[in-house]
Amino acid sequence: MKYIFKRGLMAVLLGSCGMMGVSSYAQPTAPVPESAKHPSISRGHYLAIAADCAACHTNNKDGQFLAGGYAIASPMGNIYSTNITPSKKYGIGNYTLEQFTRVLREGVRADGSNLYPAMPYDAYSQLTDADIKSLYAYIMHEVPAVDEAAPQTKLPFPFSIRASLGVWKLIARNRDTPYVFDHSQSDDWNRGRYLVDQLAHCGECHTPRNFFLVSKQSQYLAGSDVGSWRAPNITSDPISGIGGWSDDDLFEYLKTGKIAHARAAGPMAEAVQHSLQYLPDRDISAMITFLRSVPPIRSSADTAANFNHGGHPSGYAVLSAFDRRANSTIDGVTDGAVLYEESCASCHQSNGRGTPDGQYPSLVGNTTTGQSDPTDLVASILYGVDRTVATHETLMPAFGAHALVQPLNDVQVASVADYVLSHFGNTRALVTPEFVHQIRTGGKPVAIAQLGRPSVMMSMAVAGIVLIILVIFGVRRLFRARRSL
Repeated sequence: MKYIFKRGLMAVLLGSCGMMGVSSYAQPTAPVPESAKHPSISRGHYLAIAADCAACHTNNKDGQFLAGGYAIASPMGNIYSTNITPSKKYGIGNYTLEQFTRVLREGVRADGSNLYPAMPYDAYSQLTDADIKSLYAYIMHEVPAVDEAAPQTKLPFPFSIRASLGVWKLIARNRDTPYVFDHSQSDDWNRGRYLVDQLAHCGECHTPRNFFLVSKQSQYLAGSDVGSWRAPNITSDPISGIGGWSDDDLFEYLKTGKIAHARAAGPMAEAVQHSLQYLPDRDISAMITFLRSVPPIRSSADTAANFNHGGHPSGYAVLSAFDRRANSTIDGVTDGAVLYEESCASCHQSNGRGTPDGQYPSLVGNTTTGQSDPTDLVASILYGVDRTVATHETLMPAFGAHALVQPLNDVQVASVADYVLSHFGNTRALVTPEFVHQIRTGGKPVAIAQLGRPSVMMSMAVAGIVLIILVIFGVRRLFRARRSL
């Protein structure tokens, strides 16, 4: 999990989060009035939180604020975030406002090289001029300079050729103009769209991508794989999306990551912890207004809303599970019922309904166990849940390789996940050991990433050589034919 802010900064933010309720977010057509801002937090600082800059630009292990060095896992390899403090030697202290603007709108550094799209410049490209200026002022005048170099990104060939990203940008049709206010919609709708599409860049995770990793706008916010996790469908569809959620549920989930039928985990937990919980209530409500208007997209695999699945809870057999447990050790156990009683029931209870106070959530009627795609369930078991909102920490231990509790192997995770699905969740979902291994090792494979594999590169090289030989042979034959005429 990403611990984006250092504890000292977190204390400052926690102390000021109540103040942010009066920090108004401007409509995209006008800057926020000074009278609407609390003097303890600048507009640029607020925008940096809304855009979650620190999530990537702060190393969550031992790094300093915005000094970079965080390894962003991608299908091509780790991409290390850069130092964006005002350090003139290692950061962006020498950047002009124009150069800073080009980074956000075009993904081009001051030296002219292209940035990898791990930096969501496709979303930031439509930030208003006023907001870019405010962000620039905040970084240059309020963020402490850190004179430390961030690690260099070294992706395998051909992804190491940054110039090739120019072609990707043409395919992606990157926009580089400020947001245009839609006068046919309300102020809150425009405010929500600006937050969802630009600052919070929700589509970067929730919109699926094609072979070239370009967002499929025809599937806007319909859900996508994000490494080992699954960003769910957040269109207005009542079955596959959030159309069946109440406004109150959506508001509470975005602010706290916790409601009766859903708990934020993985990247979404980080977004709540480090960004969304600090946004003013008006901004959260505006986001909901916009999301309600997103055209519904339904998956053919979904037969009911994911929080309306309940499995067959009457089928659990606690006593027989304990009987079988007595004859084996946990290392050799592959029975899902035994594994559930051993590793899960102490919190989620044997009947899967959690505790009455909701501290330990019910697995029945839960969005994680009700999805037709079990990615998030498996990822939650492997990586756990760690989310802090205000001063309350929610923690579920991980059962993966580096677990502090008894780790589970691929067969065991598949068995306990299938037990949970068949008894408490979506009975149509199925988990295999191979699927668990896939999630454990970074998620579902991405086709274009295979180009960096040595075997694929060798095959391409051989094919290229053969093609060159054929071309040479053809040219020679053509030349000889012409000479004989």
